[in-house]
Amino acid sequence: MGGLFQPMHLLVILVIALVIFGPGKLPELGSSIGKGIKEFKKAMTGDEKDAVTEIKKEVTQQDSRDGKA
Repeated sequence: MGGLFQPMHLLVILVIALVIFGPGKLPELGSSIGKGIKEFKKAMTGDEKDAVTEIKKEVTQQDSRDGKA
């Protein structure tokens, strides 16, 4: 009767994520989650100005890549 994060549980969650998102989207999904956590930590520590400017920079970079200039 361990916890939620036993190796078998994590393996099942990984397989479900692989089936839902596919192998091509998993790295992008992981990167997005990592960036979100990083931004959340910055906001919690009081670096809100830095976080806002970084988000704006990322949005403009994404728009330029998508051709929305």
